Amino acid sequence: MKYILTILTFWILFVGCADKNAFSKFNMQPDQELSAANLQGSKIKMGEKVEGIFTAIYLNKVYPHRYNMNEYFYVYLYLKDEKKMYDPNTLEDIKLTMKLNGKLPVKIKQLDAKNRFSHLASVQSEWNKYFLVAFEKVDEGEISLVLETDRSSSDALIYRKDEQ
Repeated sequence: MKYILTILTFWILFVGCADKNAFSKFNMQPDQELSAANLQGSKIKMGEKVEGIFTAIYLNKVYPHRYNMNEYFYVYLYLKDEKKMYDPNTLEDIKLTMKLNGKLPVKIKQLDAKNRFSHLASVQSEWNKYFLVAFEKVDEGEISLVLETDRSSSDALIYRKDEQ
């Protein structure tokens, strides 16, 4: 009888906890699911030394009705050394550029840490820099996004465009 009471007590404890599990925390909105599928990241390396982390979400796939005139990316990056991002509206000699299939962006807008795309990314930090970046429309089946500094480069983030 003593063993049955002990087993019954442990069984009640385990059954009482089984209502919730880790998957109950994964209730995502449709745009969050699409952003997770279109999120890619890369280390920015100079030789074997890591200088930062470059992460991008392809917004044309997340919001196809809103972002369809150009190629749009929500980019957040962390760099160990402070560098200023290339701006197509200035003629400054900048040491940090993004290129899509080898071409510079037509528009870059730096965003605050809390912005309209924050819910798409799982990481929000005051150390990161956030950008909305637009490139000219590409009709090819595959696009390649790269971040380059004066001394290093990220791996290419490859996105597949839907065939029209």
